[in-house]
Amino acid sequence: MSRDRGVLLIATGAAHVAAARAVAESVHRTNPGLSVGLFSDSDAPGGAFDWTGPISAPHVRSKVDYLGESPFDETLYLDTDTRVFADLSDLFRLLERFDLAAAHRDRAVVRRKMPRWRKDVPASFPEHNGGVLLYRGTPAVRAFLAEWRAAYAEAGLTADQRTFRELLWDSDLRIAVLPQRYNRRRFTWLDWLAEGRQMPAILHTNRLHPGKQGGWIRQRANRLIGPGV
Repeated sequence: MSRDRGVLLIATGAAHVAAARAVAESVHRTNPGLSVGLFSDSDAPGGAFDWTGPISAPHVRSKVDYLGESPFDETLYLDTDTRVFADLSDLFRLLERFDLAAAHRDRAVVRRKMPRWRKDVPASFPEHNGGVLLYRGTPAVRAFLAEWRAAYAEAGLTADQRTFRELLWDSDLRIAVLPQRYNRRRFTWLDWLAEGRQMPAILHTNRLHPGKQGGWIRQRANRLIGPGV
């Protein structure tokens, strides 16, 4: 396994580990040279992963505990309700100039005043979606992720975006904003037709969430890159 760059998945519970396998299979089909790692609480997560590590004391946001433990120098973290449909080499090029990249949380940016955790942050600085995160494995980034882990535990919140936003505001990290193509949250057959029958590079939708109906997106994904989706 190459430790230079890879996709990281973090999953607890059988359903989410199975969903992580589907994500890994979509990565291998579209980016055959890219390694995929998994942190999980499963003794037998399956053969779709190039690297696996254990999760102790799992909770609803175990990802916050393990992002900083990535085995890769350059990491693309993906939630288990994502699928990859395109080559990601251009995405990783962002790390030539930036420390971390994430998409704006599209529903949060329309709020006039977002809820605070510890401090007042301008509404013009939006929340970022934590389901698709690209980052370098530098000491500064790993220190930031360790700080986020501690802040999330201290805050006692279920969602992770609020602490992430306030820590980013205080951070000196160079942050890039991902275009919609790399974190597409809503996608229908009308979008597919309007965009020349092209799928997003990374689809991230609740319709792919473990235990929820896949609908048209899951059916279309199955035809495009196989039944493992």
